[in-house]
Amino acid sequence: MAEKLAQRPSSLIKVVFFGPESTGKTTLAEMLAKHYNTLWVEEFMREYLQEKWDKQKKVCEPKDMIPIAEGQIKRENQLTKKANKLLISDTDLLELKVYSEAYYQGYCDPELLKYALNNLYNLYFLTYIDVPWTPDDLRDKPEDRIGMYNRFEAALKNSKKPYVILKGDLNERFKTAVEKIDELLKNK
Repeated sequence: MAEKLAQRPSSLIKVVFFGPESTGKTTLAEMLAKHYNTLWVEEFMREYLQEKWDKQKKVCEPKDMIPIAEGQIKRENQLTKKANKLLISDTDLLELKVYSEAYYQGYCDPELLKYALNNLYNLYFLTYIDVPWTPDDLRDKPEDRIGMYNRFEAALKNSKKPYVILKGDLNERFKTAVEKIDELLKNK
């Protein structure tokens, strides 16, 4: 299983959107990929869990975390071979770690934890909760947005990952992200 959770070696600049549900990660990832004429890694967890909900009316269980992690890294590794200087990810394994611990009484599978901490990105964009919460089949914590945000920020701090907080409307977030990515590309 271990190799299924490891990132493919790459010289690409890699950035990842990170944060609670319904904070604009997917929208920003897609916009930035278009802006930079590159690829973005869609969130595998959403697809996996929507299918589970649609077919079985079941939510995420601890046994789902490793297949979700494997699907996310497989997707990232495939796109790493095709991206143009920059790869933008909608999420990563550290996000799965945060959700696992939040939903399963602090538990995170040791293999998931290992790769969540060891896989590398040049920068994380931590999305703040100052945008409206939008309900859907999978989102379930509108009353605990600040608590979840704090978990995400603590994970970045505790693992010493480089990050920038994105606040404001979509245009403000996009502008900040472009400035930070341009710096990374310039210094590469």
